[in-house]
Amino acid sequence: MRSAEIFYQDVLAGILIETDDGIYTFQYDSEYVKEYPDQFITFSMPVTEEIYREKRLFPFFEGLIPEGWLLDIASKNWKINQNDRMGLLLACCQNCIGAVSVKPIKD
Repeated sequence: MRSAEIFYQDVLAGILIETDDGIYTFQYDSEYVKEYPDQFITFSMPVTEEIYREKRLFPFFEGLIPEGWLLDIASKNWKINQNDRMGLLLACCQNCIGAVSVKPIKD
């Protein structure tokens, strides 16, 4: 299982998890839901206490991963298979352009 804290600006928005079965979940932090009910990280994932579940990495997070030559460089430098989307997200998206950042949670 791999997981990450998802920040919106400098505020913890929620937790993203990839289970050992390859299921992805995202849940907004309960404090974030109370404090920022209208500040969603993406239109497709409005702020709610419900857990989002997918069999693939959520499209929003997929969009944070570099593409093209930058993906090639990241994949080679960190020795991460380009099909390991969660691995790439954890390695490459700690300091994204924009309001959202991804901080890996160490086991």
